[in-house]
Amino acid sequence: MRHVLVMGVCGCGKSSTGRAIAQELGAAFVEGDDFHSAENLSAMQRGQPLTDALRQGWLDDIAAHVSDVQGRCVIACSALKQSYRDRLSAQIGAPIIIHLFGAHGLLSERMAARRDHFMPVSLLESQFADLEPPSSPDVIAIDVALSQDAVVNRALSHITSRAGSLTP
Repeated sequence: MRHVLVMGVCGCGKSSTGRAIAQELGAAFVEGDDFHSAENLSAMQRGQPLTDALRQGWLDDIAAHVSDVQGRCVIACSALKQSYRDRLSAQIGAPIIIHLFGAHGLLSERMAARRDHFMPVSLLESQFADLEPPSSPDVIAIDVALSQDAVVNRALSHITSRAGSLTP
């Protein structure tokens, strides 16, 4: 069984895309943001990017939760650096990766329109600076300027091609 990682910088639609994919697959959905510590949330709310050290426990908590779930999971997690993806993979196996990307202006607009989210628009630059785009046959990069339906359909097509079927 292969898990699916929906990754990218803030504002790219990881959560909404991940939920839609999970629903189509009949898989569990894991929201990475739910595993941030109070310390991490406070830092981000103050406009401070997370360090690698602060992200380690967060990634480990996500992986531990995924490991406890029966069946396939779709995980929404920024996983910006290869070392973060490696840390997750070491604990849950190598996931199929959906890398959502978009133009800075589009993502800034999306972030500014969000309500009740801990991540300020000011952190978008640090996310782009940290981003190490993944590359392997298990990765598809999808531009979020496309409609949500098109993004989800491309992701599902890729997952099917890498996993063999849509069944968990």
